[in-house]
Amino acid sequence: MNPIKSKKVNDFYEALLRDLIRPDEAAFRQDRIRIQVGSATCELAAGAGEVLDELKKHIAASERDDIVVREVGCTGRCSREPLLGVVIPGRMPVTYEKADRELVHRVFIEHVQGGRPLYENMLDGPGRQISRREVLFCRSRRCLRPDGAGWERDFRDMLDRSGISREEIDILSASCFGACRGEAATDASTILVRPDKVLYRIRNRSDLEEIIESHLRRGEVVERLRWKLPPLNRSFFDLYGDVAFFNRQSRVSLRNSGVLDPESLAEYVNFRGFRALAVALGGGDPLWVIDQVSRARLRGRGGAGYPTGQKWIDTREPAAENRYIVCNADEGDPGAFMNRSMLESDPFNIVEGMIIGGFAIGAKKGFFYIRAEYPLAIARIQKAIDICREKRLLGKNIMDSGFDFEIEIRLGAGAFVCGEETALIHSIEGERGQPRIRPPYPSERGLWGEPTAINNVETLAGVTGIINYGCDWFRSLGTDKSGGTKVFALAGTIRHTGLVEVPLGTTLKEIVFEIGGGMPEGSEFKAVQTGGPAGGCLPLELIDLPVDYDSLNRAGTIMGSGGMIVLGQNDCMVDIAKYYLSFSQDESCGKCSPCREGTTRMLEILEKISAGRGTRREIENLERLAKLVKKSSLCGLGRAAPNPVLSTLTHFRDEYLAHVDDKRCPAGRCTGLLRYSVDPESCVGCGLCARDCPAACISGEKRRPHEIDQERCIKCGRCLEVCRFQAVKVS
Repeated sequence: MNPIKSKKVNDFYEALLRDLIRPDEAAFRQDRIRIQVGSATCELAAGAGEVLDELKKHIAASERDDIVVREVGCTGRCSREPLLGVVIPGRMPVTYEKADRELVHRVFIEHVQGGRPLYENMLDGPGRQISRREVLFCRSRRCLRPDGAGWERDFRDMLDRSGISREEIDILSASCFGACRGEAATDASTILVRPDKVLYRIRNRSDLEEIIESHLRRGEVVERLRWKLPPLNRSFFDLYGDVAFFNRQSRVSLRNSGVLDPESLAEYVNFRGFRALAVALGGGDPLWVIDQVSRARLRGRGGAGYPTGQKWIDTREPAAENRYIVCNADEGDPGAFMNRSMLESDPFNIVEGMIIGGFAIGAKKGFFYIRAEYPLAIARIQKAIDICREKRLLGKNIMDSGFDFEIEIRLGAGAFVCGEETALIHSIEGERGQPRIRPPYPSERGLWGEPTAINNVETLAGVTGIINYGCDWFRSLGTDKSGGTKVFALAGTIRHTGLVEVPLGTTLKEIVFEIGGGMPEGSEFKAVQTGGPAGGCLPLELIDLPVDYDSLNRAGTIMGSGGMIVLGQNDCMVDIAKYYLSFSQDESCGKCSPCREGTTRMLEILEKISAGRGTRREIENLERLAKLVKKSSLCGLGRAAPNPVLSTLTHFRDEYLAHVDDKRCPAGRCTGLLRYSVDPESCVGCGLCARDCPAACISGEKRRPHEIDQERCIKCGRCLEVCRFQAVKVS
C-alpha cells in the first residue's frame, strides 16, 4: 500500500476519516439488519421506487429500530431488476430478483421477521438452499497452483473426511479478489469465507486443514492466515459472491456499484475513497503518478485503447498557460450503458480519478462531458462535485497540498460523433460538434487551443485502484500489452444480460457461456458483435478469441466502449449490418464526403439486398466501397462505420449470397424476402385473415381455403398473427 508522504495531506485525510466515518451511525453499524434497494436509472425504471416505498411502510408499521434501508447503485444485473438485498448479521446475505410490492411484503414477513428466506425468489437461484457458510476460491491466474489447478478438490476431500456436512458449507469458485498484490504468482492462493467476511491466503494442505478445524468447525478465525489489508472488491463479493453471474467477474471499475450509497461521501471514504488522491498529492510528484499509470498498462477504455500514461505525458510536455482534462461520458453506442452506470453508482470515484489526472498533467480545470439524456448521472456527478468542494477535495489548496483544481459539467446533445475527441472539444467550446484533421492532437492543441487530455469514464475509474493497490497488481489482471479489466454491456440472445467486468484477455466463450449463461433454450449461437456501430461480428469459430484490443483488431472488430451483443440463428447478418450502418449514416456529421456519401450508398445497397433486389455485382461494390470509406474518412466514426459490413461479408458471405441468388433470408428476418401462403389443408375458411389484411390481398369463400395474392402482399405478417389454426405459412 503506497504511503501518504506529506504530513499535511496525511493529517487532512485522517481528519476527513474522523469527520465522516462515525461507527455509531446506522450506515456503519454491523449489528443492524440492512435492506438494500437499487437507485440507478435502470432500477428505477423497473420499479425500485415502489419497492422502496413499500419497504419503508413495512418498517414504520413494525416499529423496529434495528433495520436500516440503504439505496445503492446498480449491480448491472439488468434483466432481474429491481434487486432487493437482505443482510442479517451473522447470516448469509440474500438477494432477491424482480422485486415488487408483493415480494417486499413476503420478504419482510417471512425473511426479515421470520428468518425464513424465500428460496424461489432468490437471484439466479430458484430452489437453491442457503448454507451456513460459503467458501469462495479465487480462480485467477496468480492464485492457481504451479500445476494450474486450484484447491477446491482438495478442500472438498478434506471437508468430507472432517465429517462436516456439505449442506453446511458451500464451495464456490470466484474471480480475482485483488488480494495478491506484491506477492509472487505462485506464493499463495486466496479464499473468502462468507458471511464472516474473512479472507485467507493459503499455501498448502495444512493451511486448509487448519481453516476447516478452527474456523469452519469451531468458529475461530485463523489469524496467522488472515489477509489483513482490505482487498479492492471484497465488499462486492461479501454481498453477491454466491451468484455465478457476479463471482466470475473481476470488479475494479464496478467494485462499489451495488455496494455503497452513491450520494454518500462517508460511505465512499469508508471504502478507501480519496486515499489515492491523498497518496498522489502527498507525494507531490506528478511524474510518479504517470509512471504508475504507465506501468499498470492502463489503456483508454473509450475505444481506441491509447495508453493513458502516454496521453498524460503528451499533454504535460507542451509549454502552455493552461491545461485541461476532460471526462468523456458521451456514451452513444446503441445498447451501451457502462458509463452511465458508473456515473450513477460510484460518482465520487470518477471525480477522484479526474482530480488525480488533472494533478498528473498539470491542469487546473476539468470538464465532465455528459449527454443530456442522462439526468440522474448528471445530478449525481454535480452533487459529488458540490460535496467535494465543500470538504476541500476540490477548489483551492486541495487537502492542504497547494494544488488547485476545479470541475465543471458540460452537456452533450446526443450526437454520436461528439464521442470523437476533436468534435467533443468543439461542442464544449460552444461550436458545432464536428471533427477536425489531426495532427495537431488534443494533447497539443485541444480546448481553446491548450493541451487537453480526454479520458473515458471507465479509464478514470481505474486510476484510483492503480494508486491504492499498485500498478503491478493492476497489470497482472490483464495481458502483456493491456493491464486491468474491461466492462461490457452484455445483451442480445443470451440468458443473463447486464454489465460484466472481466480481466482483459478473457475469452469470448467465458463471457458468453460462463458469465452470460449461454443461449436461451431453443436458440443456437451464431455470432457476437463487439464495439457497437464501429465494431464487427465474430462467428462461432472465433469463440475462443481473447478479448483485448489487439486480438479484436486482428479479427476485424474493435473493443469500442464495451457493447457486446450475442446473436442467434434467428438473427440475419445482412439485417444486422444494415441496422448498424443505418445508425452510423444517420449520425454522420456530413463534413467529409467519404463518410457522408459513402455510408449513404452502402446503406442503399444493403436495402436492395435485404429486399431481394440485389445482385452479386452489388455485393462486390458494397465491399469495395466499404474499404474506400474505411481508408479515406476524416474521423474515427467514418473509418469504423464499414466494420459491421466488412466483418459480416468476411464471416457470413453465404448469407449475402442467399439473399441475392436464392432471394431468401435464411434467418427469416428480411421481410422483403418472405412469402406468406395459406395451407389449404389447415385453412377452415373463417375469413379472419382477410378481414385483418391491410392490403386486401386475401380472398376466398366462406368455409373454403383462402389464397394470398403475392403481387399485392406487403409482407406485414398480420395474417400470420391472427390465424387461429396455424394455416398461414411463411417461407
